[in-house]
Amino acid sequence: MTGFTHAYICATCGVQYEPSLRPPASCMVCDDARQFIGWDGQTWTTLGELRADHANRIEDLEPGLTGIGTQPNFAIGQRALLVRTEHGNLLWDCITLIDDATVESVRRLGGIDAIAISHPHYYSAMIEWSQEFDARVYLHEEDRSWVMRQSPRISFWQGETLALFGGLSLVRLGGHFPGATVCHWPSGAGGAGAILSGDVLQVVPDRRFVSFMYSYPNLIPLPAHVVARIARRVSEFRFDRIYGAWWDRVVQHDGRRAVARSAERYLAALATEAEEVEL
Repeated sequence: MTGFTHAYICATCGVQYEPSLRPPASCMVCDDARQFIGWDGQTWTTLGELRADHANRIEDLEPGLTGIGTQPNFAIGQRALLVRTEHGNLLWDCITLIDDATVESVRRLGGIDAIAISHPHYYSAMIEWSQEFDARVYLHEEDRSWVMRQSPRISFWQGETLALFGGLSLVRLGGHFPGATVCHWPSGAGGAGAILSGDVLQVVPDRRFVSFMYSYPNLIPLPAHVVARIARRVSEFRFDRIYGAWWDRVVQHDGRRAVARSAERYLAALATEAEEVEL
């Protein structure tokens, strides 16, 4: 009897792999120090199984911006952002679940012209989304090796900035991953500008600050010089708001200053720690 292939999905990180008869032996994304294997060991699911007991919440966050996130929470639990401009719609970051209800809702909002993703933890089911909407996927070249499902729709970009449509631009910050990227949306926050950051700039529970880490679940910090470079790069852009990776992780105002004071606090903590070690 001939078996069936499935594009298996890691239940811990939500990343979809190439179709195969059996699940992969392990998840390369979760084996890395920036992630972790689930407490129950490596487990896999499929889109069909996920659709059976999950659905997507779709909610307008401000004019021109809609959040899309899965309920109940799945894998890392990030929500995607659909940015609507006069020249096209961008899906920022991605989630694993895509179903008929979601597709219908997104088509009513104008569809998706391009997909851009901050870093490999959110690659999820990007190929399913790109096929459904015939959209190109923009990933930074530095993170090419983390693509677990290939597609001719993927465009790997190089350098520090990529201009898209509607004034949107992708900005490589590095840090969390070599190609870690944020999206600058100059029309966001009522024209004051917004940064869509995933967790490259991690909006912390205080929501007046962000943080910078190599690994969030394993609490591995970034070196001081990397944080300083990220802060300098972000300061080149005009923005007031920062949309993090989860529904409630948003710096509503003074985002540019929030990054600066967060970097100052981070660097001061590292400097103090270095002095204590020297003693």
